[in-house]
Amino acid sequence: MPKVEPPKGAILQRDKETYAIVPRIPAGLLPRKDLKAITAVVEKYDIPIVKVTSGHRIALVGMTQDQIEPIYKDLDMDPGKAVELCLHYVQACPGTEVCQFGIQDSLGMGLKLEEAFAGIDMPAKFKVGVSGCPFCCAENFVRDLGLMGKKKGWTLSFGGNSGRKVRAGDIIAEDISDDEAVEMARKLVTYYAEHARKKERTSTFVTRHTIEKIITEAL
Repeated sequence: MPKVEPPKGAILQRDKETYAIVPRIPAGLLPRKDLKAITAVVEKYDIPIVKVTSGHRIALVGMTQDQIEPIYKDLDMDPGKAVELCLHYVQACPGTEVCQFGIQDSLGMGLKLEEAFAGIDMPAKFKVGVSGCPFCCAENFVRDLGLMGKKKGWTLSFGGNSGRKVRAGDIIAEDISDDEAVEMARKLVTYYAEHARKKERTSTFVTRHTIEKIITEAL
């Protein structure tokens, strides 16, 4: 039988019959209207599983192929990425918005990075973590790109991974401003996109290329 392509923004499940979707939720912030829309489609389409993921997203699981398009229409939310070679998510802690320990505005920075990198083709899946203080609740050091807030600014890291071959990202810069952090992140991502092999995560890329060479050539 010919291979059937899954609907755009949907992931075929292990039963080979049903699908999952992860609507895009920038920096894990869910406006009231989107929360209401998700509740409405879960009830309307009798969606059996709703899962909060490790990347601060909400996965809707167990729909048939013909339900995907009308569900997205009812949601009025952009499809999130889960298997494509691109930015998958920006994980951000509450930061100075509400947390008593927050030092830097991690939610604001998370939204800036989401805007900067959403929709850009990458060599592999790409994950970002933004923590508003050194408690690192957004797991920034084991993300492809990480930012950690301190009193004098941001600490930027690159090349982290939380998979089978765990790797802490290399610290690229410390005590940098919001604008400096975004600009350096852009340069690192651009360099990675231009020089990495297909499906090569940043952790493998840094090991192969050396962080010294990346800093020299990218920044």
